[in-house]
Amino acid sequence: MQSPIFAYNDNQAQERWSLQNSQLLRVVLEGHDDILARKGSMVAYQGMVEFDAEYHSDNQRRARAHTGEGLDLMRCHGQGTVYLANLSQHVHIMDVEQDGLTVDSSYVLAMDSSLHHEVIAVDSLYGISGSGKYQLNITGRGRVALMTSGAPLLMRVTPDRYVNCDADAIVAWSTGLRVQMQAQTHSSGVWRRRGSTGEGWELSFMGSGFALVQPSELLPPQNAVIGQGLAAQFGMGQHGARGGNQGNVWN
Repeated sequence: MQSPIFAYNDNQAQERWSLQNSQLLRVVLEGHDDILARKGSMVAYQGMVEFDAEYHSDNQRRARAHTGEGLDLMRCHGQGTVYLANLSQHVHIMDVEQDGLTVDSSYVLAMDSSLHHEVIAVDSLYGISGSGKYQLNITGRGRVALMTSGAPLLMRVTPDRYVNCDADAIVAWSTGLRVQMQAQTHSSGVWRRRGSTGEGWELSFMGSGFALVQPSELLPPQNAVIGQGLAAQFGMGQHGARGGNQGNVWN
């Protein structure tokens, strides 16, 4: 049998974490190095690999119930190779070191089990359609795989150069950065966009580190259906991201 499809063979990289392609993560397990992955993200595996639901502590369950932020994870362990993906989103491998990583849990595909994660509050008085006032803080030493809708933009933040990002497009940032959330609008309704420009909430980052932005202002299309009207467009109501992203148009 012959076909151009055979060009997509298994990538035999020697690294433990590698990309099979831009939308598919490949992780090698050697029996002592479990990883935590998004539930249901396994698309294939080789070898003696087992998958178990990850236990949630009482504090994690309470935080999830109160903030809506958290991770639904499975533990992958054994010896073999695991392939992970989610809705054809682009995958990026990052090393988490001493400074830590703050991220919306919607964009986490997998992480080393040695990493610690907890819900933290971001400077905000209001919840918005994308990044709200609660985010996930990942600390320790290890690797994490993030997802973006399309190829992302990494913005360097320095003490003399702060960065502003659309709050619906931000994916992650260095935990050590100072963050301020603001609505650049003169409207009496904070949910309204800035005049006729279509811009609204933004995050301002100061200090030393980076901010990762995706070329989309919508959350990942988890159980998404096509919605209509201004409510869906701006992420409000039952058809917006605040309603579980039921109805945000996804391209």
